[in-house]
Amino acid sequence: MTIVPAGTTVPYTITWLEMTARPGWGYPHLPAGEPASLLKADAPPVWYFLSLYDAVGRDYAWEDIHKREHSDIAGWLGHEAVTLYTLLKHGWPHGFFLLDAREGATCELAYFGLVPEAVGRGLGSWLLKTAILMAWEIPGVERLEVNTCTLDHPRALQTYQRHGFVPVRREDRTRV
Repeated sequence: MTIVPAGTTVPYTITWLEMTARPGWGYPHLPAGEPASLLKADAPPVWYFLSLYDAVGRDYAWEDIHKREHSDIAGWLGHEAVTLYTLLKHGWPHGFFLLDAREGATCELAYFGLVPEAVGRGLGSWLLKTAILMAWEIPGVERLEVNTCTLDHPRALQTYQRHGFVPVRREDRTRV
């Protein structure tokens, strides 16, 4: 993580990726060790989503969602085509993903990540493969999309590509 003074303009590149066919692998086994659970949240409260968002994204400048009104976030989280899953291990969240299938044939892996304490334990690949397969199980999905940027984990782009996503667009931006 690079710390920059407040007010500094930071350049970054967003890469949009997509997958147009379900991968050929089956559901993966959890890495060896303590058991873990993947739990779906039914109409989660905004504070719960934001706690996961902040825990995973605090080192990667995830802050955009905080510009939205809580009522807007609540409506989005409560939509029947939006699903939030939390990976729990040792009684606390190790990561999460959120699938947004409101666009019908396109499902967006809107958020995905692990908390810093869970990185490097083999859970990321397991969680990503599981998220991908769960997205493809949504009726009518023909395309899965995700985006990442150069402010995210340094291996995010290559990880998505290694799991079958193909870059379709890039855009350079700046933020203060």
